[in-house]
Amino acid sequence: MKIIVAGYPKTGTKTMTEALEKLGYVVYDHYDHFYYHGKEWNKLLTTGGTTEDFKRMYKDVDVVVDSPCYYFWQEIHQAFPDAKIILGYRDEKSWYASLRNQIGVLQRNITYSLMQTLTLTGRRLFEFRKNYITVLYGYRPQRPWGLSKSNLMIERQNYRKHNAHVIMNAPQDKLLVYDVKDGWDPLCKFLNKEIPEEPFPHKNVGGGVVAEMMKTHPLFKQMKTELYISFALLVAFGAATSYFAFTKVNFSKITQKILSC
Repeated sequence: MKIIVAGYPKTGTKTMTEALEKLGYVVYDHYDHFYYHGKEWNKLLTTGGTTEDFKRMYKDVDVVVDSPCYYFWQEIHQAFPDAKIILGYRDEKSWYASLRNQIGVLQRNITYSLMQTLTLTGRRLFEFRKNYITVLYGYRPQRPWGLSKSNLMIERQNYRKHNAHVIMNAPQDKLLVYDVKDGWDPLCKFLNKEIPEEPFPHKNVGGGVVAEMMKTHPLFKQMKTELYISFALLVAFGAATSYFAFTKVNFSKITQKILSC
């Protein structure tokens, strides 16, 4: 582990993932945490764990980003004390607006909700989401499409507390407080990397990350396959039910005609 991105979701985490990958790092982002370590995370979030869990889970990974890792940045740093820490930051007003927009985009994505309802992997993903949302945000969603109980005042307080905690407790010689709007220069100086010739990336514009992930991430490809199978089974079940119901009705009519003769 070389870098722990300790910033809250919606502080440019998808942009950070893209930028760090372009700098040559192996990065595990939000859906990677579930895809590769969902079982371990569910244990950590419900019954607890140790630094040894983090050492085992992320020994071959350079960078961790987003939920639920940002919340456990200190424990992960205990497992990897040489890692640098990046605190992604943006002003509270734009951060909260972006958070609410992302939640709305996810709730309106019917395919995303169906995946978490009708597929085995999707239901496991929703269980993972329920567990980390309960721990990180203090409420437990009941349905993939359900409205969150987010509270502006509480969310902003939590955001401030988290940022202040990182700034006060992270080793200052290993900490970068960073706004992705500042681009390559401060990031590359902090990591001792050459500045790439290509423009600094800008990802998840308008909360469209899930639509993009559905085309590229192996987790979503797996859920898509399972969703097609679920639909096929539902169609087959519906056809079989209709056939047997139709056969039963016609058999009854035939029986009645025979008995009436």
